[in-house]
Formats: sequence, C-alpha cells, structure tokens
Amino acid sequence: MKTLKIQLAFSSFVFLLFSPFFSSFSSAQDFDFFYFVQQWPGSYCDTRKSCCYPTTGKPEADFGIHGLWPNYKSGAYPSNCDPDSPYQSSSINDLIDSLQSEWPTLSCPSSDGNQFWEHEWEKHGTCSESVLDQHAYFQATLDLKKKINLLQILNDAGIKPDGGYYSVSSIKDAINKATGFTPWIECNVDEARNRQLYQVYMCVDTSATDLIECPVFPRGKCSDQVEFPPF
Repeated sequence: MKTLKIQLAFSSFVFLLFSPFFSSFSSAQDFDFFYFVQQWPGSYCDTRKSCCYPTTGKPEADFGIHGLWPNYKSGAYPSNCDPDSPYQSSSINDLIDSLQSEWPTLSCPSSDGNQFWEHEWEKHGTCSESVLDQHAYFQATLDLKKKINLLQILNDAGIKPDGGYYSVSSIKDAINKATGFTPWIECNVDEARNRQLYQVYMCVDTSATDLIECPVFPRGKCSDQVEFPPF
C-alpha cells in the first residue's frame, strides 16, 4: 500500500510538472480559422499618427498585408503561443523582396520591415505552427495576397482611391462578387473626423489556402459612407 501511495504521488508530481508545457503546446495548435487582413496605406497615413515610409522607399499605392491571424469561432483569438520560436529573418531570405513589396511597414520611425514581420510572426504566426512553420506562414500569406487583389476588384467596380465617398455595402458587394465570400470592413477616422476605408478582413481555412465564409466577424462597424483616400 505504501509503495502504491508513493507511485501515485510521483505520478501527480510529474503531471503537475509537465501539464503547463502540454497546455502551452496544445494552445499553439488550437484555432478554427484565419483572418487575412489587408490595409489601405492612404488611410493609415491620413491620421494624427501619420506614417513613415520604409527605408526601401514609398510603397506602391496598393493594399498591403497587415497579417494572417488565427482565430476562434467564439471571436477570441490566441496570441504569442510559442516563446521558443522567435522570428528569424534568415529563414525567409528568399521572401524578403516580396515582403517589402506586399507587406510593407508604415510605422515610425522608418525601418526595413523586420520588426513588423517579427511582431506578426511571434504574436500570430506561432499560434499556427502545427500547420505552418515560419517560412510557410509568410509564403502562405503572400500567396493569399496574389489571390485577392483588392485594388483591382474595387477599381473594376468603379470604386477608386480618389478621395471620394463610397457606400460600405457597395465595397462589400464588389469583393463578394469577385471572390464569392463576404468581407468585413474596418474604418478609421482622419484628422477631420471623416470615416475612411482602412482594412479588409477575409476568412481563410486552417490550411491558410482557401477562402471561407467568416464564422464570426470582429466587433465594430463603419458608417454607411466611407472615404477612399489617395496614397
């Protein structure tokens, strides 16, 4: 009986010792879908915070990637899932040119983008490591950008970054018609308190390959009419 008690006590100790590790590991794999988020640079820059162009120069007047974010159907999301998997630029050397073009940083002070990509990988990318390693995470995001050319979609619908105002419903309809899926539109506010088209969210399956209908949308909403400012 004494031997059995010792064995049970040891088993409990081992479980308590390793359960945080297993909990952390499982949380890194636990998500239901991705938000793929693209950002209009003209709206990012037209705020009190302003913006700084990357050290590589002013980006193209096009939607840029903000991120690929694992999410739960509940509306919550995991973050910073694996502190033992830091960002390593050497692992994505072959993607740097594409990242600078399609995933540019506009934060100040000017930088080459590595700090931005580091943040996105460590906060979001590490939560999808069961599916995508670091290189695959950035490659999949770039591939989604090629698949969803928002500026072309909107231009084809007569919605242009000319400083004019457009209905949010017309923006959603244009993207839905072109992709077959419903986007979520995020707006910001410029210094004159005008609502602007800021970010477009599309939902992607857990393989980060195919668009899906969003199980849940983020909170918040835009006004009925939003400005599409130039960049």
